[in-house]
Amino acid sequence: MWAALPLLCAGAWLLGPLARGAPGLSVRTAERFRFKSWMVQHQKMYMAAEYQHRLQTFANNQRKINAHNSQNHTFTMGVNQFSDMTFAEFKHKYLWSEPQNCSATKSNYLRGRGPYPRFVDWRKSGHFVSPVKNQGSCGSCWTFSTTGALESAIAIKTGKMLSLAEQQLVDCAQNFNNHGCQGGLPSQAFEYIHYNKGIMGEDTYPYKGKDGKCKFQPEKAIAFVKDVVNITLNDEEAMVEAVALYNPVSFAFEVTNDFMLYRKGIYSSTSCHNTPDKVNHAVLAVGYGEENGRPYWIVKNSWGPQWGMDGYFLIERGKNMCGLAACASYPIPLV
Repeated sequence: MWAALPLLCAGAWLLGPLARGAPGLSVRTAERFRFKSWMVQHQKMYMAAEYQHRLQTFANNQRKINAHNSQNHTFTMGVNQFSDMTFAEFKHKYLWSEPQNCSATKSNYLRGRGPYPRFVDWRKSGHFVSPVKNQGSCGSCWTFSTTGALESAIAIKTGKMLSLAEQQLVDCAQNFNNHGCQGGLPSQAFEYIHYNKGIMGEDTYPYKGKDGKCKFQPEKAIAFVKDVVNITLNDEEAMVEAVALYNPVSFAFEVTNDFMLYRKGIYSSTSCHNTPDKVNHAVLAVGYGEENGRPYWIVKNSWGPQWGMDGYFLIERGKNMCGLAACASYPIPLV
């Protein structure tokens, strides 16, 4: 049995008292102009009392971005939809740190010996990866990692791309130790779909981005799970094999403050942990590669296509970066 893992991507509907992100920060004229342009771009409006806090936070984040990008890093940071938030606010709304029982993730994957291709990208192999979606303010990243993996697995087996219902998992998967907008694990969501005998499509069970009453209709289920494959704890080479030979793989990792403002490049961090008790976000590995001798994963996120590299990011491979090999799994579809 694996060690307990945290709830992934749990959200909160209302933030607590506004954090003091940058007390005493003197905001420059150029920063004010950029913030107003950013507000127009992202359709943001604030009450007068909140405006000053958001302006100062934005300016502080902009300076962090500039400082980071002026140094020799493997990735760059940039302004995005989260740029008016402190990391404390972002973490409170999108991530979670309370542990939960990861009993469904007992390893059952048997790894071969390779060798494996140097570069794999399921997006370029055919229509095998669904479009990037946006979880909104609900902490449901685990549901998007789940549906993304199953959508790909079915497309690879049948050639048919489906769009599956994250909202069903939010509303209905609690008996498998998932908690709706308060987080969960893809491995446990695959188990739910398996024992529930199916998941509906997004067209018949649309995403609401908030907890709701379960409305699953068995006769409308369009995707089914035959079995769940859980990769051995910290066996990143097994993840490589699974992505190379079978299909995209769901995994979890720890998001820290510089990742919130990620723009492009190979993400690497010295501040995150690589233990299974710290992971707080679930995503989908759709491929891997290498650049200038540095191996990386190609990862699909669920923060919309405007974040990162059209909704994707690269993260350093081979070092269990931020615990990404702690809780990896994928479904075998029943088709």
